[in-house]
Amino acid sequence: MTKDLILAIDNGTQSVRALIFDLRGNIVHKARIPLEPYISREPGWAEQDADYYWKSLCQACQKLWKETSVSKDAIAGVTITTQRATMINVDKKGNPLRPAIVWLDQRRTNGLKPVGGFWGLAFKVSRMSETVAYLQAEAECNWIRLHQPEIWSKTYKYLFLSGYLTYCLTGRFVDSVGCQVGYVPFDYKKKKWASSWNWKWQVTQIEPEMLPELIAPADTMGQITKKAAEETGIPEGLPLIAAAADKACEVIGAGCLEPHIGCLSYGTTATINTTHYKYIEAIPLIPPYPSAVPDAYSLEIQIYRGYWMVSWFKEQFAQLEQKIAQERGVETETIIEELLHQVQPGSMGLILQPYWSPGIKVPGPEAKGAIIGFGDVHNRAHLYRAILEGLAYALREGKEREEKRSGIEITELRVSGGGSQSNAAMQLTADIFGLTTARPHIYETSGLGAAIDAAVGLKLHRDFKTAVQEMTRIGQLFEPNLNTHNIYDKLYKRVYKQMYNRLKPLYEEIRSITGYPNRVG
Repeated sequence: MTKDLILAIDNGTQSVRALIFDLRGNIVHKARIPLEPYISREPGWAEQDADYYWKSLCQACQKLWKETSVSKDAIAGVTITTQRATMINVDKKGNPLRPAIVWLDQRRTNGLKPVGGFWGLAFKVSRMSETVAYLQAEAECNWIRLHQPEIWSKTYKYLFLSGYLTYCLTGRFVDSVGCQVGYVPFDYKKKKWASSWNWKWQVTQIEPEMLPELIAPADTMGQITKKAAEETGIPEGLPLIAAAADKACEVIGAGCLEPHIGCLSYGTTATINTTHYKYIEAIPLIPPYPSAVPDAYSLEIQIYRGYWMVSWFKEQFAQLEQKIAQERGVETETIIEELLHQVQPGSMGLILQPYWSPGIKVPGPEAKGAIIGFGDVHNRAHLYRAILEGLAYALREGKEREEKRSGIEITELRVSGGGSQSNAAMQLTADIFGLTTARPHIYETSGLGAAIDAAVGLKLHRDFKTAVQEMTRIGQLFEPNLNTHNIYDKLYKRVYKQMYNRLKPLYEEIRSITGYPNRVG
């Protein structure tokens, strides 16, 4: 039997999926196990038992084998992609020492000793001290080291979720270069652990031996062990091929291999990514992330609370739609979608800036969300449309920042993530950007991106260009309406882009009076 199928495992925030892909990028079969995203033992905390992720992965695989008629002998290899920046402390046997700290966790460690010496002086001169202090306070390792020193002292390896699941599958403490997105001392330009003199070691206080060996995307990380085979049903000895974090996999899974194609991700965090083959910082000190392609970088601007705002709207304002959805037996989002058609583009002048969570540099740590232009004509439908418009405005601003830094114009858009399933949101995006906007042929773009890595690594496709051409394609195109774009263009340039600078002094005043968000450094 020909081994020409790939098993891709995608452990996201909301679910874990086991997907079998063919070499044309079609899903032969899939199984999904929903996840409880996190447990909050304290306000702002987001944790989850690390073993819960592994057991859910095993359940997804076992469900897959139970439901599919595909022979396991046809599987050429396995690959895995996961949510980013979820951290796990393990002992020498790979046993978790505490719950994983999920990427949504909001705890901070204030009052830490600032970076000193040459680096401290350099940051002071360049006015980057608060940015570095912010990174230091955000680093999960600093919280554990300060508040749970007994856990930190027992930690043999400090791993991303991707590294932990890789250990569960192969018995090796290795991880993909493409998964290194978070507060660890990683050199994003050279794509390896930072040099011994780098300031990131001082910020995180992580010892080099606590980190796993790094493997480039498309290289082999190990083989499925007997124990893992028994628990997952994956054949023992199959190679596990390195992929990348879910956002990076989404980019190539959506077919965005060249820098002129922008990939919008309408997920919990909304992002715009472009693939580049030279190191470019869209925001100073904020690096591009590793691409799922070994010799490339993923230039990214993110809106942290992105399409989470749709969930926020649903919980706070859509009780009626929830009731109707329950009566009809459909998802609440299907009913909420109808609100978009009740409002004209521009939401009758209601403009939203989606900074529901502050940023590091752009927006600054003082930033807050804002809605302006309210009048007695506005209702919940206007607010909902303003949320989607505001997210698209913010991502358009990110597009322009990436174009300015790279010197390359973005002329095409692909959209993935949950929000891409809404035709109204897709059309709204095309109208705001004034660009043809495409939905990929399948929804599972992160899993597909991981499968592309595996296809190249297993030599089932000769290179990434061929793999992307063969395995990705456009599902549906949305052309901008020029009259609507003209309205959006005026609102974007004359109102939206002016908001942050005009409101920033007031955000600073709010911060100084209320103490929120906390100032660090």
